[in-house]
Amino acid sequence: MWLVFAAASAHADEVRAVPDRTAISLRTTLGPGFGSANEHEVRSGLSLSKLFIVDYALRHGDGSALDYSLSERMIRDSDDAAAGELDARYPQAIEVTAREYGLRETHPGPDWGSATTSTADVADFLAAKQRTDPGSPIFGWMADASATAADGTEQDWGTARLPGVLGSKWGWSDFGPPEVASASFGPWFAVAAHTHGTGSDQTEDVLTAVPLIALALLRW
Repeated sequence: MWLVFAAASAHADEVRAVPDRTAISLRTTLGPGFGSANEHEVRSGLSLSKLFIVDYALRHGDGSALDYSLSERMIRDSDDAAAGELDARYPQAIEVTAREYGLRETHPGPDWGSATTSTADVADFLAAKQRTDPGSPIFGWMADASATAADGTEQDWGTARLPGVLGSKWGWSDFGPPEVASASFGPWFAVAAHTHGTGSDQTEDVLTAVPLIALALLRW
């Protein structure tokens, strides 16, 4: 089966086929949004769920240096140990963040690693942060992300390869078939992707589809 990219507006004339292994969502800070037909599909949050936990800790936590340090490690280095510690401190974080931002496809699990979300929710979250909280440390840490994650994984695929990107967060599965995610922001946009496949698969799908969506946005 193939999915198509189409503008949110019924008048958009740009369409592009993309394998259904990948879901992609792009949002602008001005409001218009585009995505694959499966952008609302609930998939594993992987390490993108760390964004929701960190946002909660920064806005509702105790303001401690520990919270700040754990948050930075989670975003820059995708540090799972830090995520486990901060999740234990604020087990309600994902549920509350989803409710506050209206992320209807984002749900907590027994632990942070089993949370689920959609690319639409991740892109909506980042775009909302850009509009309402552009000074959040999250953006600085995404912009200064480590080339190599805490577990040795190279953080270099997917949405991070798009022109105009200022910062990114990645996610991947250590078990079972390959599964990866990435989310990035630029001066006027946020984009998220999830692929049942490798980082190379996602990069190929994103680089093929997103420039066409950006063109549709410019003509919207």
